Amino acid sequence: MRSHLLNETTADLYRRSLTEGVERVAAKLATTQRPHTGISVDELAPVIDAIDLDRPLEDPAAVLDELEEVYLRDAVYFHHPRYLGHLNCPVVIPAVLGEAVLSAVNSSLDTWDQSIGGTLIERRLIDWTAGRIGLGPGADGVFTSGGSQSNFHALLLARDEACRTVIKNSEHELPKSEVLPKLRIFTSEASHFSVQKSAAMLGLGYEAVITVPVDRNRRMDTAVLALELESCTQEGLFPMAVVATAGTTDFGSIDPLPEIARLAAEHCAWMHVDAAYGCGLLVSPTHRHLLDGIELADSVTVDYHKSFFQPVSSSAVLVRDRDTLKHATYHADYLNPRRMAQERIPNQVDKSIQTTRRFDALKLWMTLRTMGADGLGSLFDEVIDLAAAGWDLIDADPRFEVVVRPQISTLVFRYVPAPDAGEVRADLLDEANLHARNALFASGEAVVAGTKVDGAQYLKFTLLNPQTTTADIAAVLDLLASHAEQYLGESLAVVS
Repeated sequence: MRSHLLNETTADLYRRSLTEGVERVAAKLATTQRPHTGISVDELAPVIDAIDLDRPLEDPAAVLDELEEVYLRDAVYFHHPRYLGHLNCPVVIPAVLGEAVLSAVNSSLDTWDQSIGGTLIERRLIDWTAGRIGLGPGADGVFTSGGSQSNFHALLLARDEACRTVIKNSEHELPKSEVLPKLRIFTSEASHFSVQKSAAMLGLGYEAVITVPVDRNRRMDTAVLALELESCTQEGLFPMAVVATAGTTDFGSIDPLPEIARLAAEHCAWMHVDAAYGCGLLVSPTHRHLLDGIELADSVTVDYHKSFFQPVSSSAVLVRDRDTLKHATYHADYLNPRRMAQERIPNQVDKSIQTTRRFDALKLWMTLRTMGADGLGSLFDEVIDLAAAGWDLIDADPRFEVVVRPQISTLVFRYVPAPDAGEVRADLLDEANLHARNALFASGEAVVAGTKVDGAQYLKFTLLNPQTTTADIAAVLDLLASHAEQYLGESLAVVS
């Protein structure tokens, strides 16, 4: 079995095995005609369940043959121009090369003695990103597994900063256990669900999150935010953090960052910007101004694996004041004893909530060193322009109604019957839109997302592929309309 260990004696086997794997994937990418085969759970599950994991195939070629049947054939391929579903981007080749390198070397980014070079590359990229945001010379951060972890990390820091401030300013000795129930987090009703989950995991409870309504453009209503912050203070509670979103999951909307920063500062609340989606604007040659005000944040979430065209996972949390990262620091004698910090040995575990951690930063490093920031940004600009054209297309189509003009690259809309078709019940219209999405997915011809707007069922295009065209959008709209019309026709026939 030692023949399978990657070392100096198996370098040739490593080269042959990876080459064969790459050839298989390349062939699949070159011949994929649809983003999805349409296979169902009931069809695929028995095939995988029947595999005896205690009886290895031994031959790597045979394993790849089996993998074709259980994964490669039916995987959802985000590179296809008619994948318009979730926030999944096609990936750039330099990043995939970085993925291959980091997996083989297998550095762990927790301590310097496990990641020489890797630690410094990650730190350089954190400094670069903080500079793009404009957080100032005291900024720092660390790579994470994704936006949910980044948001959790930021709110952990905000919680402990709030507790420190409240206890320091208290006229009498105040235990932390008495402060926690009085902390409140403010975020828009369109923000990511990880804000609520983070509050629960931090011991504050879901009820600690105050959701603020959005305006007609699905951006946080700052007039209501001001009232909620004032009410919080008057009730003897403590505004712990205000979470602004730069690119909401459903609408791609960007909250009014400068005004939110002003209100947060007035109430001594930590300002966190969840820019997991909108972070691609940091390298946009033409749309960077949409993030004006992000430089005022205390912390920022970025997901390079959304709008920097990186493979999952590649994310980071950035902070204005590097000292706040100490709230997540723990020194273990066997790993990162306190003397290492005194000796200025750079251990990334000192500022991470993870211990063992992949060298995901290498993918972004390889991308920037190959394509440059402008090259990445121009790709994101293409999908922003595509979304604007898509909005014009849907808005002019009487078969659909579209919610809001996109700020980034998301379109939320739904099928509506022609006026001469008569009135259709709201629940039936919801079912028709949901059926259209499911039927399209089952056909494998395209993948779209769905959501609810004011309680009604809507469809969603998340545009992150520069290869997608308005012709693709028009074709998918036709398919959706056809599925919805067929469903309504059959349902109304049954009713009559």
